[in-house]
Amino acid sequence: MSKTWSNMTAADLGREIGKGSINPVELTEFFLEKIAIHEHSTRIYARPTPTRARGEAMGAAARAKSGLRRGLLDGVPVSWKDLFDTAGIATEAGSALLQNRIPLKDAVVVETATREGLVCLGKTHMSELAFSGLGLNPVTATPPCINDDQAVAGGSTSGGAASVAFGLAPAAIGSDTGGSVRIPAAWNDLVGLKTSHGRMPLTGAVPLCEQFDTVGPLARSVEDCSLLLAALESRKPADLTGSTLSNARFLVLNTIALDDLRPRPASGFEDALSRLSRAGAQIGHIDIPEVAEAMALAGILFTAEAYGIWAKTIEAAPEKMFPRILERFRTGAAIKAADYVAAWRRLHEIRAVWAAKTAGYDAILIPTSPILPPNAHRLMTDDAYYVSENLLALRNTRIGNLMGLCALTLPTAQPSCGISFMAGPGQEERLLRLGQAAERALA
Repeated sequence: MSKTWSNMTAADLGREIGKGSINPVELTEFFLEKIAIHEHSTRIYARPTPTRARGEAMGAAARAKSGLRRGLLDGVPVSWKDLFDTAGIATEAGSALLQNRIPLKDAVVVETATREGLVCLGKTHMSELAFSGLGLNPVTATPPCINDDQAVAGGSTSGGAASVAFGLAPAAIGSDTGGSVRIPAAWNDLVGLKTSHGRMPLTGAVPLCEQFDTVGPLARSVEDCSLLLAALESRKPADLTGSTLSNARFLVLNTIALDDLRPRPASGFEDALSRLSRAGAQIGHIDIPEVAEAMALAGILFTAEAYGIWAKTIEAAPEKMFPRILERFRTGAAIKAADYVAAWRRLHEIRAVWAAKTAGYDAILIPTSPILPPNAHRLMTDDAYYVSENLLALRNTRIGNLMGLCALTLPTAQPSCGISFMAGPGQEERLLRLGQAAERALA
């Protein structure tokens, strides 16, 4: 049976642990061995954590034997993006600027998840300081895409997505500031959940833009994402039973999100809409011109805060950074405080417009990314291509961050092409119920 473990959902692995069919120690050893021998392992994991994993698995095994499991995922291994602090284990956020940075304690979400029984397999590679939607990182490593190992995996939770897609972890925990969970999830045919800003504590997570940073899971199923969300918050998971699309009301956002779609993402999105409609969903279209204005504010809001947080560290050793990431950070240096404040005030007004125009609908639908995973070598050798593809990769997902939404991406019939469902802040449980029904329709 162990031959199939790498293809099972986290939930199914947890159920087998509960039945006594899987021992958490054997399960953890299975994944540690796969990590040790896989051809792309060093491109995916920044550092495996076998000592920690074995200790946590032993605890989970003892609880399972005593009938004291803490939840369905108790004993299930996961990978962690290398920006979540892990006590005594380096956390470097994909940057030489943080080389050998060893925190004294776990990030709050890591501590909570560990208490709920999740087993830490290791820390995964990521875009440098999480400031790219591509996943290209010549400073540490560039993880491969499951559908093309010469293409990037999507960022910034690139290694997290690859760890699940290549069978080196049942699930992964990442962060999302402008699309960093959803892009790699979509490009690697996974489910990814962007949670509402402020829902989970960011203490112990290396920041990029604290006004937008969020924590979220990447996994093989909507059920997995629901269970992982519950484990990260130490609470009961959402009840997904009886989920249906019958009479669900969706809106396709026309503004920006459908512009310049490449053929395969367009095909995958249209096919997904047809399947959702056949499953009973009512689908309309909406134009929200204010979204374009919000997108124009993004350059002020994201770069000013990112540079404000990192300026001192960056300027002490700029030569250590990937030049394209360095350049992106430095664009924030020229932004005036008055412009930053004005941008935030206007964004709050636009969010109110969005809420009013989308009220009464269950979710807003967009293609998760308008492009396919770009070739890593071309990104390194063609500056114009890098700039254009990075901006396009982040374009659609960033709408959710700017509007302050929660969002769920699901795979479509086209490889590396996802469809995103966006709902208001704090509506994750309702979104997950819709997502599970949509998952069945899209299968």
